[in-house]
Amino acid sequence: MKTPLQEPAFLILTALAAGPMHGYGLILEVTELSQGRLSLRPGTLYGSLDRLADEGLVTVDRKEIVDGRARKYYRLTDEGTTLLRTETDRMRRAVEAATSRLAGRGATQPLTASRSARLAGGVA
Repeated sequence: MKTPLQEPAFLILTALAAGPMHGYGLILEVTELSQGRLSLRPGTLYGSLDRLADEGLVTVDRKEIVDGRARKYYRLTDEGTTLLRTETDRMRRAVEAATSRLAGRGATQPLTASRSARLAGGVA
């Protein structure tokens, strides 16, 4: 799977990092992890799970019958765990860079002619 991961895939993998979950549990967990910004529909979830399974990142952990309905539990594979760690580290570094640069904006100076020239690559 190429990175960066799309947010739904990242959140599905993140939810499964806590342990095996069934589809409806994943829908609820992704909604919670995204603080309500992302609410997966079943078709989107199962399409994503199929792609993640095809790429070896998740697998079916077990199947149960609950109230007469089949329920599949999915879990992360070792490859899924590795990818989630890699992507989390990449995102952490990006957040740290943005945070550092934003912290420098607190002490912004007025844009003078010489500072403008330096920022534009000219000679001050």
